[in-house]
Amino acid sequence: MSSGDRGWLRWRVPSVYALSLVAFAIAHPGRTSLIAGAMITGAGLVIRAEAAGYLHKHESLARGGPYARTRNPLYLGSTLLWAGFAVATRSWVVGAMFAAYFLAFYPATIKHEEAELRAEFGAAFDQYAHEVPTFRPRLRVDAGAGPHFSLAQYMRNREYQAAIVAVLFFAVLCARAYWRS
Repeated sequence: MSSGDRGWLRWRVPSVYALSLVAFAIAHPGRTSLIAGAMITGAGLVIRAEAAGYLHKHESLARGGPYARTRNPLYLGSTLLWAGFAVATRSWVVGAMFAAYFLAFYPATIKHEEAELRAEFGAAFDQYAHEVPTFRPRLRVDAGAGPHFSLAQYMRNREYQAAIVAVLFFAVLCARAYWRS
């Protein structure tokens, strides 16, 4: 991947902050949208949390838990998380903004990270990539012996930060819904 591509990817996280501010400004949350959005976001947080409990960055190739279903469970969880936020805002514009964000950043991010994993783990990653889909999770998985979820690893990966941000996001949307009523 060229340095220009990596430069573009650096905007991935700051863009989320900007999109979130716009989302708050144009949100029209209601009770039903908040409940539905919270359920979708909750599913995304669960997937991200489980993935973080299996992920040992730069130590080993994660293949257990949700990594046995999809090579990118953190991004799958993020997609659900942001889809839930979009539903909660009750704005198709917010949904379109987040969809454009994912299409702009995630395919390139996944490609970049897979090149790094291939360089680090070689044939083991190639075999894994052959067996497990990139994004869409496979439903049937051999649950054979392997690593187990680790709360300590979840904490080391600081995945709890996603839950804190989600709670804050919904608190703002709930306040907005209350003040508009």
